[in-house]
Amino acid sequence: MSTPRFLDLPPGVAPQKIETPQGTFAALEAVPVSGVVERWPALLVPGLTGSKEDFIAVLMTLAQSGRRVVAIDLRGQYETPGPDDPGAYTCAALGADVDALAQVVGDGDPVHLVGHSFGGLVAREAVIDGRTKFASFTLMSSGPGPIEGRRANAGKKIMEEAPTLGLEHVWRSRFEPEALADDVPDDIVGFLRKRLLANSPVGLSCMAEQVLTTRDRTDELREIEIPTLVLYGEHDDGWPPDAQSDMAAQLGADCVVVPGAVHSPAVEAPETTAAALVRFWNAAEKHFLDTRSSAV
Repeated sequence: MSTPRFLDLPPGVAPQKIETPQGTFAALEAVPVSGVVERWPALLVPGLTGSKEDFIAVLMTLAQSGRRVVAIDLRGQYETPGPDDPGAYTCAALGADVDALAQVVGDGDPVHLVGHSFGGLVAREAVIDGRTKFASFTLMSSGPGPIEGRRANAGKKIMEEAPTLGLEHVWRSRFEPEALADDVPDDIVGFLRKRLLANSPVGLSCMAEQVLTTRDRTDELREIEIPTLVLYGEHDDGWPPDAQSDMAAQLGADCVVVPGAVHSPAVEAPETTAAALVRFWNAAEKHFLDTRSSAV
């Protein structure tokens, strides 16, 4: 089980509530502690059982590149409330939330979009639906179709047990044993329990179903003219690294393999991950400006 390295917010990072036509979303906002915001902002979308806190270790470094960086909780996830309507938790519905958030965060500027794991599937919907023009798109530890391996088995248990047996059961039967086996510090264990129990049981179950049944939309994504990065850990146990590499090749996307990382590069190798994102974002902005100049 991957956990944030620390829960104390670093300088320049603060909790926020972002108001959109789709509702209010809990967020962590990072701005440069020195210098000014001079580059396009970024929006970070977490995975199935994650939250905005999964990006804590990279937020300050990303913001210091001259950007406003916003990590969010999805609808029904941790500190963002959600309804008991299963239809609110499809990838398409959550993608519409991402569209609304990007338009508020960008405030007229293009936004760099990053989706981790299930968040990548949600963010992919926002890119493909065409409602928002994004500056770039990063699939972080997120594959082309349904998740595989032991994480697929865990997803099936969440889908079946969350709405019937409750989140406390899910915590006791899966998350707590994993945390204890990994010698996770007590304060982090407490946070993980608090976070899981704050989720919407209906939302968590429906999102688990989505990550288990999503269809491959690589061909559709390839049709969108957007700089794309596929970034994953060399030991990813969600989508096989080969599958993510093949997806990157089909998309004509940049591909970064993070040494030593598993399924959560932003937690397991934050400096490497942040450096790769900043490098990619800077190149995407330069390409946009060069293209605009040549068209004038």
